[in-house]
Amino acid sequence: MLLRSLAFFTSVVVASAQTPMTLREKSDPAAVLRVDVRTTIAGRLALPAEQGKPPEVVALEGSSTLVYDERPLPPDEEKSEKAIRAYRTVEFQRKMNNQEQGASLRESVRRVVVLKNDKGKKAPFSPDGPLTWGEIDLIRHDIFAPAICTGILPARAVAPGDKWAATAAAIQDLTEFESIDDGGLSIEFASVVELVGRKYAKLAIGGSIRGRTEDGPVKQKLDGTAYFDIAAERVSYLKLAGIHEMLGPKGETTGTLEGTFILTRETSPKFPELADDGIKGLELKPTTENSLLLYDNPELGIRFLHSRRWRVGVVQGRQVTLQESKGGGILLTVEPTNRVPTTKQYVDEVKGFLAKQQAKSPPIEAPVRWAEKPMAIDRFGVDAELKAGASRLEYAVASSAEGGVLVAARFPPSVAAELKADLDRVLKQLVLTKRIEVK
Repeated sequence: MLLRSLAFFTSVVVASAQTPMTLREKSDPAAVLRVDVRTTIAGRLALPAEQGKPPEVVALEGSSTLVYDERPLPPDEEKSEKAIRAYRTVEFQRKMNNQEQGASLRESVRRVVVLKNDKGKKAPFSPDGPLTWGEIDLIRHDIFAPAICTGILPARAVAPGDKWAATAAAIQDLTEFESIDDGGLSIEFASVVELVGRKYAKLAIGGSIRGRTEDGPVKQKLDGTAYFDIAAERVSYLKLAGIHEMLGPKGETTGTLEGTFILTRETSPKFPELADDGIKGLELKPTTENSLLLYDNPELGIRFLHSRRWRVGVVQGRQVTLQESKGGGILLTVEPTNRVPTTKQYVDEVKGFLAKQQAKSPPIEAPVRWAEKPMAIDRFGVDAELKAGASRLEYAVASSAEGGVLVAARFPPSVAAELKADLDRVLKQLVLTKRIEVK
């Protein structure tokens, strides 16, 4: 049974000789574990401010509950780990200055493959459909339990009273540090205890770490307890209490958060989605198709898929921008039916733009009807020499009974072919989810 209520159990310290024992996670590729991760945070932090102005200090509190079944999968490369999860509960709430925020995972993609290599976690994907960026962000901030539990266990046989250090990889997974400057976590084999008829190795954990996260320099102090199920050969319970301090440019504390982290693991009572028959035929390696991201904006009324090399940038008014690290950009403008130009009108508009920019270019390519469904799409393009340099320009007019979308894209010539294929994917699944009206 789960040990999340350990405080209410009567634990019995088992008298034993100081014979060293091996505390090592059992390797079983068919094992499916029910993992329960609960976290809480509360405190105050300083938001970045304009130069010369004091930072704004805001109150922050939040909690999350993630419950999922997890089965290990064969890794795709050396020094990596992989698992498939079926999420049962996904609850995330955060309040910043009394503004409520939340996140969840859609029912259709609650089966997720998570990956981790020696350089950190990779973005997850679902074999059942595309994830949104918000869903990926929620999952990527979750811990990878097998790596953490292995990293807090000793590499040698130990007896009560022995101490060792947690691995840097386990610390980084627990703390989300991008790098560790100094400090670490010390683990002590406190005793062997008996809880409701089962024997556990009780481990005491504590230490301070200084390093960097994606938000800048930080330091963190952690204290906690873990229980290793001797018969099952796994860490069944881990609880940590921590103080997290954000540091300014001079090392001063700019914000402090206090939190708790509780992890429990047990044999899963039911896991049809993760059984051999349940995963048979699934593509469990990341591919271009199963790694596509879903962008769905109900307020604007637009939905499409895009590859992970692109990030949604500015969303303003009826426009959405996509940006790519090598200089590619895509602009999508949602319009009501009565404002959607004909393809000829859009070609003339582009000609006017090129003339205004004094661009050198051959004649614009003749428009072609690229698709009929889910939207009728006419496309054209041109290679142009602009003031900013040579570019491949791609345009499209997409229309349906609900309205239309004007597409304008600019690609560096060196990567134009592959970025054009990315644009194809956007247009292939582009759909308006409501009638577009402008008041």
